[in-house]
Amino acid sequence: MRMIEIYELTKRFGPKAAPKIAVDGFSLTVEQGEVFGLLGPNGAGKSTLIKMLTTLLPASSGRAAIAGCDIGRQPMAVQRRIGYVPQALSVDGTLTGYENLLILAKLYGVPRRQRLDRIHAALHYVGLEAVAHRLVNTYSGGMIRRLEMAQATLHRPPVLFLDEPTVGLDPVARKTMWDLILQLRRDYQTTVFLTTHFMEEADVLCDRIAMLYHGQQVAIGTPAALKATVPHSNASLGATMDDVFIHYTRNSLSTETEGSYRDTSTTRRTAKRLG
Repeated sequence: MRMIEIYELTKRFGPKAAPKIAVDGFSLTVEQGEVFGLLGPNGAGKSTLIKMLTTLLPASSGRAAIAGCDIGRQPMAVQRRIGYVPQALSVDGTLTGYENLLILAKLYGVPRRQRLDRIHAALHYVGLEAVAHRLVNTYSGGMIRRLEMAQATLHRPPVLFLDEPTVGLDPVARKTMWDLILQLRRDYQTTVFLTTHFMEEADVLCDRIAMLYHGQQVAIGTPAALKATVPHSNASLGATMDDVFIHYTRNSLSTETEGSYRDTSTTRRTAKRLG
């Protein structure tokens, strides 16, 4: 079953006479239970694409459907069927973990009689039951990310969007997040669409990967298939996902593809709050 269907999705910014094209005619289908990765340098259009798919940003042209609902014509229906963990902080540090989830349960329309059980189940699932009544501003970075995952999956959405889910986390917390993502797929057949700059993460987690460069899809396939397309000097070792990334982003080190001041600032703020 196709859970994500994207056809020629495009986003332009600026004046019509000379627009900046952030996403250029992107097309893709993702099946139920698939973990799909979107890779590309800063400024390639990854976050813009996710914001369109989560209805936070209108598309300039093209169309997309999430779990059978059109992002342009049925935004509320899409929102009920997705979870989203952005790079930016999405929990309130002045509240407890339990209180954060209670607010989300009300916003998602979880029936009153089910809220307590649903919240406790979500906290147990991400391993935060013991700290449920502690203020979130006392949590570690890994705990904050797990709470954000609990928030995003509290209403049990069939599709989960993750924008740089492990940026700023130490190796132990990152591995915990990987295990949680794969567990969601095993337990609930959750379809996961994620962006990452960690090539090992993409290799370990993703069934398929698309490479985005200047807003355009330049490659798509399984990690193994993509690595097989890249020439490598040491045939016995073979190419890595780092080699794939460098190959399909044209080995570019120009400022044009390194992202804006805002991109850099956002990434560093995220890393700081989770570090």
